[in-house]
Order: sequence, then structure tokens, then C-alpha cells
Amino acid sequence: MPSLPILPTTVVGSHGKPGWWFTLVEAYEAGEAGPGDLDEMFDDAVDAVVADMEEAGIDVITDGEVRRLDGYVDTYYTIIKGIEALPVRRKLGYWGYDQQTRYEAVGRIEPPAGGLGIVKEFEYLKSHTKRATKATCAGPLTFGSRIHPGKVYKGTVDVAERFAEVINQELRALVAAGADWIQIDEPARGNVSGEEMARLFNLATEGVKARLGFHICFGNRFGRSRFPRTYEPYFPGALKARADQFVLEFAGRELAELDLWRKYGDGRELGAGVVDVKGFNQDTPEDVARRIRRVLEVCPAEKLTVNPDCGFGWSPRYQCNQKLTALAAGAALVRKELGGRR
Repeated sequence: MPSLPILPTTVVGSHGKPGWWFTLVEAYEAGEAGPGDLDEMFDDAVDAVVADMEEAGIDVITDGEVRRLDGYVDTYYTIIKGIEALPVRRKLGYWGYDQQTRYEAVGRIEPPAGGLGIVKEFEYLKSHTKRATKATCAGPLTFGSRIHPGKVYKGTVDVAERFAEVINQELRALVAAGADWIQIDEPARGNVSGEEMARLFNLATEGVKARLGFHICFGNRFGRSRFPRTYEPYFPGALKARADQFVLEFAGRELAELDLWRKYGDGRELGAGVVDVKGFNQDTPEDVARRIRRVLEVCPAEKLTVNPDCGFGWSPRYQCNQKLTALAAGAALVRKELGGRR
């Protein structure tokens, strides 16, 4: 990994998609474009994302998750064996989480023979940038959150345990492909304890020799939260996860619960959300710098990475780029105050 400055900047994962991304996906779904056209577009979209993040000044980048058609896991549900889609009960009216397609387990859950495809995503990214990179993967609870156990599994936790095994295979393959920073995302964790979240994270990452991040958020589809926006029920239990870094939302919650990190952080690395992805307002560099200064009251600079609250997959690309530029500029302001590099 290239050397990083103090207070390195990164993203949580997804990036605002170019307008032509939607045009091509709609054409593909209508039968007016083929899989080769879609693959070409995905490559072009990743190239655009890499250029955006590099121009904004982000230190550790991703591929923007632009190959994933609809959120964290929907693309994978179409290729995973052993599940069947259930009828959507509400299709009319304004969008809500109840309109997502849900599934039922009808057999042992299995990935395709070649894996989930995250390795291929990473390999393309790695070959198209000289920046430090991060690979991202939804966690076992998020993968299992919309799958009814049916008669195959005892309950939702058993489904998540199976996905932990599937994820573990993918992560080991990522490391073999050169990934040195991998982040597990749990925005859809259901009604489980912090200890259970940690146990499943540890199952998914067993034997994975990379820097491991654990992103815990409250959901962000169409900018809407899925769960109560508090970490208190999950801490300190979630800290039993063998994660090198915890990536948490703060900016959109007006920096609420920073004291939880003061109380429980105990020398762990923090990826602090200092850019609000749900708000449509433009964050300024000084907004970002002010938030970073507050986070530094509970976390030493040597243990701190700064990032948006969550992914930008539901944000317009121009707004995403504005906010990432502010993130990099705000971090630079605080680095100067600390006497750090860049």
C-alpha cells in the first residue's frame, strides 16, 4: 500500500453514478443492449469513478461499487443458488424498504463457481490506479437480511452464518489477488446484539490476512435510514469483532455519540464519518475540518481515518464529487494545524 498521510481520507464504498450508467442499464433491462455492452459501460464507469476520486484528492479509493446494479446485495441475489424471489407485497406509492424484493431459501445457499465477482471488481480497480485501494463486501447479516430461512435454515442467524462462509471464501480470494484493505459493511443487520454482529464478522473474516474495516451504519437507500440511528445498543459488544478499524456515521447525526468512542474505543482505529451523505446540502472544507477537530477530542490522529458517513450510491454524481472534494480539503486544513504531511 502506498504511504498515507496522517488523517488519510477514504470513501465508504459506493460513488455517484454517471447519468449514462442509468441509460445503459435501462437499455440492457429492456433487451436493447447486450451483456458485452453492459461490461464495457461498467469499465467506463469505474474509470470515471477513479478519476473523480483522484481529482478530489482521496487517499484510499474504491471502484465506487458501480458494477453492483442495485444497492449492496441485489446483484448477488441474482447469481446466488438456493434462493427464490418472493412476491413484493407493495408496489404502489412512494418507495420504502418494504418494496425491496425478498427471497426464501429453497436449498443450500451457494455462490457461483467463480465466486461473487468482487475479486474481478478489485483486480480491475487495482490495475487502473496508483492510489491505495480498498475492497468492500456486504456483511453476513446484510446478505441474509432479506432471505427467509424457509425449511432449509433454522432462522435468520443461520442464514447469516452460511453467508459468513460464502464471504470468507471471497475475502480469501481477494487477499490472494492483492487486496490489503477490506471492509465489511453491515447496514442491514436486523435485531441482533453487538456481540452477535461481532461473532458473524469474525466468522466471515477468519484467516483473512488484510487490514479489516467494519462499517456499521443505519441504512441509506434513497437517503433513508432503515434502523434507529444510535450505536448505543451495539457497544461495547461490537468491539469483539477482530476488526482493525470501525467505520461509523457521525456527520449526519450532528456528531452524536462521539462519547461512545471515548468510552469504548480503547486504542482501536476509527473511520469517522465527517461528511453527510443523506443531506442534500453542500459540505464545505471548514464544515469537514470542524467535525474532524471534534473527533480528535475522542480519537488520536494516528488512529483516525476520515470518510463520508456512508456510500454515495444514492447521491447525484456532481454532489458526491463536491462532498469528496470538501472531505479532502477539510482534512488538509486539519493536517496543517497538526503539522502533518500534505
